[in-house]
Parts: sequence; C-alpha cells; structure tokens
Amino acid sequence: MTTRYRVEYALKTHRRDQFIEWIKGLLAVPFVLHSQPTGVFESRTGTVAQMAEEAHRRYAEIMQDVEDMIDDHIAHQKVGLHSQSKLKLLVPTIGEFFTRLPLADAFRYQDRKRFISSRRFVPPSFNDIRLILNTAQLMGLINAGGVDLATFDGDVTLYEDGKCLEPTNPVIQRIINLMSHGTKIGIVTAAGYTEAEKYYGRLYGLLEAIKESTILSPSQKENIVIMGGESNFLFKYDPTSPYLLAHLHRRSWILPSMSTWNQQTITNLLDLAEVSLRECVANLSLPASILRKERAVGIIPSEPGYRFPRESLEETVLNVQKKLEMSEVGKLLPFCAFNGGNDVFVDIGDKSWGVCVCQKYFGGSASTVDEGGSIRGDRTLHVGDQFLSAGSNDFKARVVGTTAWIASPAETVELLDELGAMMGAKKELAAGKE
Repeated sequence: MTTRYRVEYALKTHRRDQFIEWIKGLLAVPFVLHSQPTGVFESRTGTVAQMAEEAHRRYAEIMQDVEDMIDDHIAHQKVGLHSQSKLKLLVPTIGEFFTRLPLADAFRYQDRKRFISSRRFVPPSFNDIRLILNTAQLMGLINAGGVDLATFDGDVTLYEDGKCLEPTNPVIQRIINLMSHGTKIGIVTAAGYTEAEKYYGRLYGLLEAIKESTILSPSQKENIVIMGGESNFLFKYDPTSPYLLAHLHRRSWILPSMSTWNQQTITNLLDLAEVSLRECVANLSLPASILRKERAVGIIPSEPGYRFPRESLEETVLNVQKKLEMSEVGKLLPFCAFNGGNDVFVDIGDKSWGVCVCQKYFGGSASTVDEGGSIRGDRTLHVGDQFLSAGSNDFKARVVGTTAWIASPAETVELLDELGAMMGAKKELAAGKE
C-alpha cells in the first residue's frame, strides 16, 4: 500500500524527471475532460469506444505539440541558442537532443500496446511516458540513419541486480542480432574489476554465445568491449583468452582530456570521499564496511543479508556528492556518486566518459563520426535503468548520446525487439526501392 510519506517522498526534486513530469501534467487535462469514469456504470459499448477515441485524439495532439517544441529546441541548438527555446523556458532542466523525437507516432505505437486511451481511472503515468519516449528515440535513431553503437548498463539492465548474464537470458540473442547488423556493443558498468575473470563471471552467457555464434563473422565478434568502473578499465573480446576478454592498457585508449587525471588528484578525491562516507556511516548508524578500490570507494553491508534503507542510501549519495562538488579536488576531476541498490560508491569519471571511450574506440565511417573520429551521439544509444538526476550513474550518458530508460531486464528485451523490428522494416523498405 502506498503511504502518504512515500507519495510525498516521490515528489522530491531528486526523485523526479522534470521533462516526463511536465508531459504527464499536459496529458492530465484531456484525461480529466474525456476519461468519463461514470461509464463503468453504463452498458453502452459505444460510449466507451467514443471516450477512448476522443482521448486518443487529444493525447496524440498534445504529443505532436511537444514534438514540435523539441524540433524548435533542436533548431535553437544548431545556432547555439538552445537556452532561448520555448521548451527550455518551460522545462529548465532540458538538455541536448541528438535526433528528432516523433512523439505522436511513438504514442500511437505504445497506445496500441498499453491501451492508455481506454483507461478511465488511471491517467497517463510516468512509466507510460517513459516508454513513449524510448520508442520515439528508437524511431528517431532509425530515421537518422541507424545505431552504430549500443551501450548497456549491467545490473537491472541486462540482468537482475547482483546476478549475472546467464546463457538462458533472452537479451543475449537480441544483442547478437544487433551485432550481426554491424552495431558495435559496449557494456558500460560500474563494476570496477581489474581482472578479466571477474567480468567473465558476470557476462559469461553473452561471451560464450558470441564465441559459438554462427551468424557473426570473426570481425563482427570483435565488435564488443567491456568498460568497467564507469570509465576506468577497458576489455575487448578475445577468443584466444581463457576468459574471452583481453585487458587493454589505459594508455592505449584514454581520451586526450583524460590524460590530466593524475594519480595524486585521484587519491585526494577518493580520500575525501572515504572520509565523507565514514561520516555518513557514523551519523546514520549503518552496519557498513568501507571498500576501497583502485579508482573507487564505497560502502557495502557488513552483515550478511542486510539491506540498507533506501533513504539512508540516498542521504549518503547526496551528502557525499555535495561535499565533493564543493571541494577543490572535486572541481579538478570528474566523479560519479551513485546508489547501487544496496551500496553506495564514488567512482572516478562517469558513464559519459565511458560511452565516449567506446565511441572513440570503435570510430566509424567518415559519414557517421565527428571531427575527432568518434561515433557521433546521433548514432549512439545508451540503455540503462538509472536516469534520475541524483545518485543515478546512467544520467550523465545523456550528454554524449541518445538514451533509453528501462526499469528491468525484461524491458531491455522488449526495447531491443522494437529496435530489431524497426531495423527490419527499414531494410525491407530500402530493398523495395531498389
């Protein structure tokens, strides 16, 4: 049962996405005007059908209006005036768009699946709009040319939290299908291991499936990398390795802007983060142990089976993040403080850097890369589950490419099925024109 406290807590700024909440508010008006909840007492089927048809029309009109405002925002982006767009004035937190978003078409697609217009008591929800935006983003990518690079978070995106990618996971064949169409794959995870064996333990189902695949050419099998610790450890697929992964020395792949991350500054930031974490553990009386890694520090339960209260995790994230942001060392070095579900970690760098490394590592043809030779943001899709503004490590990936916000591994499978169907339809259309 949802308590009043939980409802109020969910309304806190750090628990909301302003763009989705704004669209939800727009759709609330036609829901109130056209939902006709009294129809539940009536037996006239025509009334229900008319209600759904009218609600569908009004919802689609609103999504078209939002789509037009996004087009206007993109036009302002191109001339360096995005801060003056109407959408930016209405939703101050809105960022950069890499492609158009055909929201009206995406709404029609999701309405056929979720029957949003037929509901009389439950208005369009956060999840409805999140999924509409995901579909619109896939449509935008396909219309813009396709997906050259797809990057994925690990926990809750590819597999359940704390689990691994087992051979029976249905997402495996979807990823292999993407690779067979030439899409490069990056697993960008917070797990900061330095050994190939540990990544193999988490991803062995996918790696073994790639090795045994008969639909992938040898060159296509090499189109996958693992970026660990957000942006700190890079491994490539290697069929000759016992764990099918080869560690790449940092000097061979770091971006020029990452070369200034010297060890002393890294140590100073992690020292400050550790002090802040210890203060939170003491203040909140948490049964926690500090875990220090090469480029990360965090807290984990010190008692087997113990789960930290969600509020304690988020208090810790926000506390540590604010202290680091206000510090001198925090201004010198990018970092990510995030809630991992039952732990809190501070990593050097963040997923925007991790995705950028994947874009640079794979590169592409002259028509699909930027001036630096990296795959462009409008040809990149990052899929993850953490996109709220605080304590969410997928959030920063929005600045380097398009994104899809999922809530479970099952949604990732659905998303990739949508993408596969769109890619197939585009291929058939192209073949028909020849």
